[in-house]
This record gives sequence, structure tokens and C-alpha cells, in this order.
Amino acid sequence: MAYQRSIPLPELITKIHNMKNILIIDDEAKTRQMLADIINLNCKDARVTGFAEDIKSGLIAIEKYKPDLILLDIKLPDGTGFDLLTKINYKIYNFRVIFITAFEEYAIKAFKFSAVDYILKPVDPDELLDAIEKCRIQTDNEYNQKFETYYYNSDKQSKNKKLFLKTLGTINVLEIKDIIRCESDGCYTTFYTNNNRKIIISKTIKEYEELLNDQGFFRVHQSHIINLNYIESFENKNGGFVIMKDKSKIPVSSRKKDMFLKILNSSS
Repeated sequence: MAYQRSIPLPELITKIHNMKNILIIDDEAKTRQMLADIINLNCKDARVTGFAEDIKSGLIAIEKYKPDLILLDIKLPDGTGFDLLTKINYKIYNFRVIFITAFEEYAIKAFKFSAVDYILKPVDPDELLDAIEKCRIQTDNEYNQKFETYYYNSDKQSKNKKLFLKTLGTINVLEIKDIIRCESDGCYTTFYTNNNRKIIISKTIKEYEELLNDQGFFRVHQSHIINLNYIESFENKNGGFVIMKDKSKIPVSSRKKDMFLKILNSSS
């Protein structure tokens, strides 16, 4: 049975970005049809106008249908979805992309750092519809910044990652190495950088712990993640405090103290 959302999605016609024509590029016929059924049943004034199964047919379909949005599988028979995008200037065509992928840790981390839209297989219909709506309301500048950040992060030769952070009305792209620490305040996280910037994001610190834990960061406390490269000293009193190079004094929780000291000793 085709999926129909119980709560209607807002109209997907032009408010910021046109979403009338959607192209699906996936090598599995059943997946292509399932995606089309979900969209055609739930998205008012948005329709799937074309299909493709690989890079070669995808390039032809993009030229033919001039899509506003492409649902793009990462693994294709003749390459990857990224290979397809390098063969065409998406800015000229002005389409948006939502990637579809099986779980691949490296690729997904690059998506999360860059805030690029993706959905996992097997596809959840609500996640698909939410991703389409998010794409629709992004400005061209925001979308292009996300993609440029993604391409930078997905280059395995690039040693330094970048993190896409959006505040109300402002887009920030930070180099990970410039972040001194993160501090939690309920559902908000504040980033402190080495050039005295303070950026408040309406996401929990837990989301950033997952991204930063293999980038030289450590969560020393329920409310604090620190960049180990910016530690100035450690005071082993009153439970323990880290003094950072910005002169901030960060508490170390008792349950994190042993692991933190092991990390300090191994790096000294």
C-alpha cells in the first residue's frame, strides 16, 4: 500500500525554491517506484517527472527534465552520485540534491559536518518528506555553502574538517581546528573559537560530541567539550579543572577524570 502522511506537508511550490519537478536516480527499480509513490501521493504541486539508474542515464535525464530536486543514490552501477555531480554544474541548473545511502560511517559524518541533506536506506517516508521540505526552504546561499563545505570535508586528503553552523539569519563555516571548546545550555550549544567568536546553535551538545570525538576533542563534563590542542594546564583540586588557552576554567566530571588523565599522559 502506498504511504500517505497523516499530517499534510506544507505546499511544495515556490516560496523560496521551486520543487515542481523531481528526478530520482537510483539503480533499484523498486526503490525508484516507492520514492515516486510517496512523493506523488503526499506532495502537492510536486511530481516525479523522470527516473535514471546510473550516471550515464542520470546526466541525460538532468538535461532532459531540468529537475528542481534530485533524489540521488550514492552507489550507482557506473560510479557514485558524487561522480555524477562532478560532471555537471549544479549551480547552473539550480537543482537541489538529497542523497540516499545505506549506512556508511565516513560518508554520513561528512554529511553531518556539512549539514547536507541525506536519508538512509531503507527509506522512511516521513524522513523523505521532511528532507524535501528542508530543501525547499533553504536559500541558495545556504544550500551552496553546505555543498561547498561537504566537498571540502569529503576530500580524504584534507586534514582539517569544516563545520557548518547556522544561527538565526547567519551562516557560519568553522574550521574544526579553530574551535577551542563547546558549552551546553539545555537545548543550545555555544562554540568558542580562537579568534574570540561566540556562536550559539539551537542543538544539543550530544550531537556535536559524536562529530568531534575523533577530531581531537573530549567531553570532560556533561556541559563541556574541549579541544585538547588548546589545553593550557590541569588543576587537580576541587574535583579537577582544565585551564584553556582562552583562560576559561572548565570542570572535569569525576566519571570522566580517569579517561581524561590517560589522554593527557599519552599525549605528553
